[in-house]
Amino acid sequence: MKQIAVMTGTRADYGLLQPIISLIEHHPEMTLQLLVTGSHLSSQYGDTWKQIEQDGFKISACIPILTEDDSPAGIARSTGKAVLGFADTLSDDTPDCLVVLGDRYEALAAAEAALLMAIPIVHIHGGELTEGAVDDAIRHAISKMASLHFVSHQQYARRLMQMGEPEDRIMVTGAPGIDNILNMKKMNKAEIERSLNFSLGESCFLVTYHPVTRSTNNNDDDLQGLFESLDKYPNSQIVWTYPNADANSQYLIDQIKSYAFRNKNRVMALPSLGQRRYISMLSHADLVIGNSSSGIIEVPSFKIPTINIGDRQKGRIRVNSIVDCLPTRSSINSAIEMALSKDFQASLSKVVNPYGDGNSADKIVNALSSISSKDLGRKPFVDRNII
Repeated sequence: MKQIAVMTGTRADYGLLQPIISLIEHHPEMTLQLLVTGSHLSSQYGDTWKQIEQDGFKISACIPILTEDDSPAGIARSTGKAVLGFADTLSDDTPDCLVVLGDRYEALAAAEAALLMAIPIVHIHGGELTEGAVDDAIRHAISKMASLHFVSHQQYARRLMQMGEPEDRIMVTGAPGIDNILNMKKMNKAEIERSLNFSLGESCFLVTYHPVTRSTNNNDDDLQGLFESLDKYPNSQIVWTYPNADANSQYLIDQIKSYAFRNKNRVMALPSLGQRRYISMLSHADLVIGNSSSGIIEVPSFKIPTINIGDRQKGRIRVNSIVDCLPTRSSINSAIEMALSKDFQASLSKVVNPYGDGNSADKIVNALSSISSKDLGRKPFVDRNII
């Protein structure tokens, strides 16, 4: 039996990994080693490890890494703590390979430990760009450590080849988040409202705003402009999910909580919706607002607008349902007005999501089952003539 370790550190990456985790767990030739860390283990972020167990998965190991210090130095210390935790866990029970998704410091720590322990690394969502976040450098670093890549778009495969990765180690599978959209049973509006004890009204905005970890503009972490823009729509209900556990996230959470408290009947703020409720919400929201990758990758499948604020997602492939704006009141106002206009709404029916056909998890797990750990040994660097 091939033992596949999968690490998850946030509600977001777990939601994307969920169909892959399920297929590995039920595969006749593989066993699952599920490693849980980061904000999953924090009450501040909703203790989302409980959702993992409610989904029927057995957690193999919990690796606590967060401290009360969310300064950049504090995040660096959490990363070091994570390397130690993953080193201990992977030495106690060594898998045939480690699957990591994306670009967070928890994933970097897991990959660093695995690399030094000669455990092959499988990387999902490599080759992408997010120029407004340190995640960009982390993602590329993990790609260079990885033995095998599953990417969401052909352009990202080309970028990995530009980085010297062998073509036969790269597979274009699409984004696993699209699998959830097409295959997950969605909650209706009444079910969502009962689960939240909150009315979605006739109009609803879904908001997620993360710290801009590579920003030269101090205003990027000030939500006042967004608050003032949302106040222009007093008849629209707002569901606001907390940011990731990044540097300075507590500052944003405090602002969000205060805004929700001042607007109790109109605004609900919560650490996490959970994957099923989040996907279901997208079926009933009029707008998605913020700077999350979900607004770029998953939301277009619902043919609703995304207001993408600032540079955090700069560099990702995007479609016409996405309206980019600056983190200022005037720019956000203009973006929302444009997204709600009749002409823009009429254009949404033509939007085609470029991130896959909803079979990403099947492609990934089939590939994992057919490749031996010996095939993922030493990786050459491929020089290419780049003009």
